[in-house]
Amino acid sequence: MTAAPLNVDAVRVGLESNGYLADEGLATVVFLGLSLERPLLLEGEAGVGKTEVARALARWTGGELIRLQCYEGIDAAQAVYEWDYSRQLLHLRAAEASGSQIIEDELYSERFLVRRPLLAAIDHPGPTPPVLLIDEVDRADDEFEAFLLEILSDYTITVPELGTRHATRPPRVVLTSNRTRDVHDALKRRCLYHWIDHPSFELELAIVRLRAPEVSDGLAREVATAVAVLRDLDLYKPPGVAETIDWAQALGRLGEDHVDARAARATFGTVVKYREDRARAEDAVEEIVAAAAAGRG
Repeated sequence: MTAAPLNVDAVRVGLESNGYLADEGLATVVFLGLSLERPLLLEGEAGVGKTEVARALARWTGGELIRLQCYEGIDAAQAVYEWDYSRQLLHLRAAEASGSQIIEDELYSERFLVRRPLLAAIDHPGPTPPVLLIDEVDRADDEFEAFLLEILSDYTITVPELGTRHATRPPRVVLTSNRTRDVHDALKRRCLYHWIDHPSFELELAIVRLRAPEVSDGLAREVATAVAVLRDLDLYKPPGVAETIDWAQALGRLGEDHVDARAARATFGTVVKYREDRARAEDAVEEIVAAAAAGRG
């Protein structure tokens, strides 16, 4: 991050220079999160770019990206810390073999501590705070969410054998949710909230140009238009921005300059990922191709 004054425009430019095009709403909430040192909770459909916000923020600020992938049943051992039991056992056997006195405190020292993402972020060395990405928090259970809220309230973790660790500089925290369930109000109150929707046509086109510069402008327009049609087909999983980029790159790699019916059918696997969705896309391929041609201008 540069030494220039931080404002919304600086955030937008900073993210763009690191591969992420943010609209005013997202740039504003990122600016406020940085200024107020508050976690961000980004919700939206899968594939709209929530996780990429954290990656771009880490690249821009120079902070290490530390990712915690949430899942059903995640607990403190996977998220905070655990002890390296295999190394502890080897240490015990080596001490026994040499006849050395075994001191229990040695087994619970820094050398045997395995830092998982939450402790790694809070106990992070250096002047630049890391970016802590807590991905898909909606997949975790209620108990873990409550535990997470407690940690994010004061950025403190206690390791009973070693004492309490407090972040000298709070990590920059980004939580994402696909809204498979509602995140509790208490966690939402702790965070600054932003819903990321599918981008407008012009923004999505600009994203494709940025992320797939090898694709011609005409093909990028056709792909963005075709994806907009796909999203109106009531698919089980509408394509996200990542799929738009993948489709454009796939067509470009195949040497295609237009989205025609043959090329679309051959490459639907890059943009729709369920058998039922592919069938709907195949049924509407003529509509998709016609719209893409019109969108080329």
